[in-house]
Amino acid sequence: MFYWLLKFVLVGPFIRLYNRPKVEGVENIPTSGPVILAGNHLSIADWLFTPLSSPRRITYLAKSEYFTTPGFRGFLQKAFYAGSGQVPIDRSGADAASAALTTATRLLDEGKLVGLFPEGTRSPDGRLYKGKTGAARLALSTGIPVIPVAVIGTDRVSPPGPFRWRRSRVQVKFGKPLDFSRFEGMAGNRWVERTVTDEIMYELMRMSGQEYVDVYAASLKNKPKDGDVVRDYRVPESKAG
Repeated sequence: MFYWLLKFVLVGPFIRLYNRPKVEGVENIPTSGPVILAGNHLSIADWLFTPLSSPRRITYLAKSEYFTTPGFRGFLQKAFYAGSGQVPIDRSGADAASAALTTATRLLDEGKLVGLFPEGTRSPDGRLYKGKTGAARLALSTGIPVIPVAVIGTDRVSPPGPFRWRRSRVQVKFGKPLDFSRFEGMAGNRWVERTVTDEIMYELMRMSGQEYVDVYAASLKNKPKDGDVVRDYRVPESKAG
C-alpha cells in the first residue's frame, strides 16, 4: 500500500513535474513473471526514478544499514525503504554474496522483478565501472533473462555529498532482455560469469553513453586514482536536457 502511495501520491507526481523524466523501453518489461533488472548506479536518486518509471514494482536488495539506523530518523528511513519494496541485505560478512544470491533467488521464485546494481556501489565520478558477477550468477543459476536499465542524469539531480535535489531532466531506458541460455549448465564457471557480466556492462555502457573503467568502483574509495585502466567505448547518445 505504501509503495503505491509513494508512486502515485507522495513522490511520483512531484518528480514527474519537477524533473520531467523521459522513459523508454517499458514494453521490454513482461507483465508478469520473474525478471532480473540490472542497472547502472549514478546516484541515490536511482532508487526513485527507476521504480517510478517501471510498470511493475521493483524489489531491490538494499544494504541493511538503511533498516537499522536508530531514532526517529531511522524509523522514517526504514519505513520508506521497506514500503518502497527494498529487502535488507547484510553486506559485511564473508557470506554476504551468497546470502544476497539466496535472497534474490527466493524473490524470483515468487515471480518478482528483482533490481540489482552490478557495480555494487554508486559511481564516484559519473563513469561506468567494472561489474561484479552477482547478476550473472543469478541469471545462470535461474535461467531468467536480464533486462538492462540505464539512467542518465540522476547524478545531476542528487550528486554525491550532502543531500540535494536539483531540477534536472532524467532519462530512464529499459533495454531488451539479454538471453544467456547459450550458457545453460555452465553456472559456477567463473569465466562464463565474467563473460555474462561484461556483456551486461557493455549494454549498459551503450545505452547510457558512459565511459567505461575496468576497475571496481569500490576500490577507488570515492576518488579515482592515476593509472586507472580506461576503455573508452562511448557510443553517441542524446543526453537528457
